[in-house]
Amino acid sequence: MRLGLIAGNGRFPFLVLDAARAQGLDVVIVAVKEEASPDLTDVAAGYHVPCHWISLGQLGACIRILEDARVTRCVMAGQVKHTKIFAGGIVPDLTFLSLLAKLGSRNTDGLIGAVARLLADHGIELIDSTSLLQPLLAGSGVLTARAPSDIEQGDFAFGYVAADTLAGLDIGQTVVVKARAVVAVEAMEGTDAAIARAGQLAGPGASVVKVAKPRQDMRFDVPVVGVATIEAMRHAGATAMSIDAGKTLVLDGRAVIHAADAAGIALIGRVRAPQEGS
Repeated sequence: MRLGLIAGNGRFPFLVLDAARAQGLDVVIVAVKEEASPDLTDVAAGYHVPCHWISLGQLGACIRILEDARVTRCVMAGQVKHTKIFAGGIVPDLTFLSLLAKLGSRNTDGLIGAVARLLADHGIELIDSTSLLQPLLAGSGVLTARAPSDIEQGDFAFGYVAADTLAGLDIGQTVVVKARAVVAVEAMEGTDAAIARAGQLAGPGASVVKVAKPRQDMRFDVPVVGVATIEAMRHAGATAMSIDAGKTLVLDGRAVIHAADAAGIALIGRVRAPQEGS
């Protein structure tokens, strides 16, 4: 199988590439210039893997590259900031403009779901973005040396209601809670920015709740945490975090746990009831 890798920012694309090559898969990379790390070129060359760079909005070019390479399955790895569609500075091609014109909603599920359907129309199946990285999915229960305090557990319970509702509406997947009050809500700005804002608004002692969507599509927009998330919490004075077990990608593996332990942060993996998510 030749796997297409549509690469956004962060370490996620590198991890997928490493795992795919370790499994002997041929890979063709389509990297988004405005998002993906320039280091991807050198890493791809080391694997003798072609790496094509396109600008955000060049959806037609992306599809042509994958078709020319005879790719039938592909994965999206790494964030492409939704805000860039609204902030200007991108030049959408006719394929992307046509897709946008047909959308009833430009939220994440609506936009990327439409891209997935368009890829399928061209014989390219978008597959689970974590399928090659199952060992990096969050475990359940207390993941760090320190368990959450009763106060932090209370903030988690309060935050789950808000976070699950927001995620179900495809607004964001993170809320920050202190003393059973929502301090900050994630929208397009991303988790780390929401955590930083919470620190500015309420000071230290907040808890972070990051959830998967009630019907999380594991092909895209999977919740991700890494060492950078823990660093954002440390700078903001946040003391505890809940992520959804089996649905959240822990990009840096054990390094995330070590960083949380060093900062005195409690991290747990929530197990959701079957009726809450798939």
